[in-house]
Amino acid sequence: MYQRQFQRIQPQTTAHLAQTMTLLSMNVDELNQEINRALAENPALVMKEERRCPGCGKLLSGNQICPVCSKPKSAQSDEAIVFLSPRSEFSYAKSAPDEDIYMDEVDNTDEVSLAEFILRQIAYDLENQDRIVAAYILNQVDEDGFLNENLAEIANYYHLPLSRIENVKRMIQHAEPVGVGSATPEEALMVQLEVINESNPVPPYYFDIIRMGFGVLSKKQFAQIAKALKISNTEAEKAVDFISKNLYPYPARAHWGNFRLPSEEKGQVYSHPDVIINHMNNDPTLPLVVEIITPTYGTLDINPLYKQAIKQSAEETKEDLKTDYEKANLLIKCIQQRNNTMQRLMEKIVHIQRAFIDQGEKFLEPITRAELSKELEVHESTISRAVSNKSVQLPSGQIIPMDLFFDKSLGIRSVLKEIIESENKDQPLSDTEIVDQLKSQGYPLARRTVAKYRSMEGILPGHLRKQERKGK
Repeated sequence: MYQRQFQRIQPQTTAHLAQTMTLLSMNVDELNQEINRALAENPALVMKEERRCPGCGKLLSGNQICPVCSKPKSAQSDEAIVFLSPRSEFSYAKSAPDEDIYMDEVDNTDEVSLAEFILRQIAYDLENQDRIVAAYILNQVDEDGFLNENLAEIANYYHLPLSRIENVKRMIQHAEPVGVGSATPEEALMVQLEVINESNPVPPYYFDIIRMGFGVLSKKQFAQIAKALKISNTEAEKAVDFISKNLYPYPARAHWGNFRLPSEEKGQVYSHPDVIINHMNNDPTLPLVVEIITPTYGTLDINPLYKQAIKQSAEETKEDLKTDYEKANLLIKCIQQRNNTMQRLMEKIVHIQRAFIDQGEKFLEPITRAELSKELEVHESTISRAVSNKSVQLPSGQIIPMDLFFDKSLGIRSVLKEIIESENKDQPLSDTEIVDQLKSQGYPLARRTVAKYRSMEGILPGHLRKQERKGK
């Protein structure tokens, strides 16, 4: 009897585990595509047009987050609040009726490409002809965000004034991510600096430094910059540091966002993070609020008419109907299991990495997937699947890969950068001297490891840094 029972249960258990692991490895956009595929193929599966909390099932209105699951456990608790949240509809208010086929296509798209993301932002401020031009320009943009097309040729093709084409390009450049549609890295940086300058004025020579060329910036030739612009080396170094930390020469590769609690500065990301971390009421002294995005706006369920159809169907069709029903039921259960695993994982991660989330790279707590799998009592491969190909938005607005939480070298590399930034500019430290300083701070590393980490951060060896600072 037990033999037969085992043989009956094993296939279903194996299928459940296999599908859960497959879904766990998907990010929120990939999972959304998988659900849409299942809905199209399986009539037993339906999407209810209602927005419910995936955790407690409470009916939610608009883009509301669940008031039950997002509530602190107690008034005194500083424990992070981790909850599931159905994806919001990232749409924009319309100023005119749906009469443009291009906009219908854009608004109904679940997977947002860079071109679609930008077009959503600017389309309603453009006339119909200009929308077509904008769509054309965006489709010519390369993976770095650059436009290599000649604007005069575009104007000639569409029989429009060049000034009108230039205006469309400017609107694209000022949408998020800022700078897309520029012809060069320098042009992208100029546009981004202009946007920042509108709310936070910067010295005029910041623009002059960008005009000197991306090569000068990337090589950090402070002496050459200072001499050309008649400013001090300190001013040149400060300006280049500001540009390198706040501007993106390849705008389509930017990794910043402003979901849920937008900052005053424009966000620079067009992908949806899988997890959003903020502080309660945007107050750093209060607990972290961790929102795990689930992929659908509606509620996935079994078609209520399907059970009845199975009962009423002829024997020759009943098995096919049962198969569809079982597939739909399995998908729903596997998604619930995936959600549960993601919630447990993030509860543990934010507890361990609270200092890193609040204070930055230097405070990353070294932890491996194997160590975390033991704490959660799951297989290490489960952790690997759960963090792969997923991103997390930090309270700062930065979007990072989830597996960065397990990068044991990140904190050390941050200390290494601090050591080099504070070195004597006239006598840069050798890798051997950096080894000694790291050791004194509790980081015993081999010289080759230091050289590797320095290279990962894009920092030159000591003798080349000295040449660089002298302007060669």
